[in-house]
Amino acid sequence: MILKVKKEDLPECLEVIHQSFETVAKEFGLTKENCPKHTSFMPLCSLETQMEWGWHMYGLYAEGKMIGYLSLSKEDKETYELHNLAVLPAYRHNGFGRQMLDHAKETVQSLGGTGIKIGIIEESAILKNWYIANGFEPVGTKKFDHLPFTSGYLEWKGEKNDI
Repeated sequence: MILKVKKEDLPECLEVIHQSFETVAKEFGLTKENCPKHTSFMPLCSLETQMEWGWHMYGLYAEGKMIGYLSLSKEDKETYELHNLAVLPAYRHNGFGRQMLDHAKETVQSLGGTGIKIGIIEESAILKNWYIANGFEPVGTKKFDHLPFTSGYLEWKGEKNDI
């Protein structure tokens, strides 16, 4: 079940984000020292600010607890950006990520949008290929001096019945 997040849910969302992105941080050797703004180190005030900005925030629930999270921000008239799609490690490889991604696509279309952008760690071939398998297309990369990885960008351009 995917539900819209309420302010009182934000600490639980943050825990899901931290646990989920901790595996990424370990895989790529990210620390607070070499990548302090990585999602695995996000403070609660970031989620609170995103909620104040009107981001669409959702939690995925199973077995009575939150096991996944995602948020969407409106970038322009037709495009939204997907942020922090996360599934707790113990629940991965069971279709929950796809369920959440489909929910994001449906939400964007219900809001009148036609596309989703996302930024990922380009070197994460498994994640990049997963997004490609789910309808996203790579649109570019950028290397930032302050990040110990290359940022990769993908986009999904939806049609009204493309889910």
